[in-house]
Amino acid sequence: MNHYTDRLHAAIADRKTPALVGLDPRLDHLPESIVTAARNRTSSEAEAAASAFDEFCSRIIDVVAPLVPAVKPQAAFFEQFGPAGCQALQTVIRKARNAGLIVICDAKRGDIGSTAEAYANAYLAGADPDAAIWAADALTVNPYLGKDTLEPFVRVATERGAGLYVLVRTSNPGASTFQDRETDGQKLYQRVADVVESFNVEAAGECGYGPIGAVVGATYPAELTELREAMPKTPLLVPGFGSQGAGASEVAGGFDVSGFGALVNSSRGINFAYRKAPYSEQFASEEWEQAVEAATKDMIKELAESTPAGALQS
Repeated sequence: MNHYTDRLHAAIADRKTPALVGLDPRLDHLPESIVTAARNRTSSEAEAAASAFDEFCSRIIDVVAPLVPAVKPQAAFFEQFGPAGCQALQTVIRKARNAGLIVICDAKRGDIGSTAEAYANAYLAGADPDAAIWAADALTVNPYLGKDTLEPFVRVATERGAGLYVLVRTSNPGASTFQDRETDGQKLYQRVADVVESFNVEAAGECGYGPIGAVVGATYPAELTELREAMPKTPLLVPGFGSQGAGASEVAGGFDVSGFGALVNSSRGINFAYRKAPYSEQFASEEWEQAVEAATKDMIKELAESTPAGALQS
């Protein structure tokens, strides 16, 4: 099975949930024992941070791999620590792939011509983890240089059985500054959505969805419902659940009636569950992995009870 969305749907069906765990390591939020041990291994702060991120994310992967279909490492948190951080990102992606998880690298790349193709070649491994140095199944991309900047990514993704998630309606508070601007009666995010859907019309897999996805924030539930209807062949990546304020009722419009069509991401709310109630009241700091597991299971339960994703568990 090489088609990205067919592989994704198989993973969702196997885990019976569309929950996606983001991997967003932040040094000042990590368990003290992990940071201390990493600093004891090296005098370089960058190398210590990278080592801590590697251990922290690897242990999260061990916890969530039996529970969810996919993880989403945020490249920026790793890249800020230079070569050591980039090596840690590569290691984390490989570990997640080896654990049977779909990996979406959240790097929001976007450029023109041969540069876009180079980014695509670097990140998009697709069905074969050895096809690209970063080994990701899918990549987030920025479309705002124009449709031609997406085409090299689409070509490589199609060739390798990889996926893309194009920024369409993002979850940040200032998204409307550009994305809601109207031309000829159409908002910019709607025009981007039309382009994304057009890539999938002739590229849908057996599951009915194409490999070119759209990022649509849970913090804009009306637009999420609108875009699910406007892009029937486009898989959605839905950030904003949990720490950004959205719950299951806000993401419900992202699914089709069978519970497919969307991955719902939670990062901080799961990564650092041990730091916040109710999990901080249930688990000691050294029990942070148990807090990760509990928060993940709670998210899965909430999605099953309050969205069409509940159909996956029948």
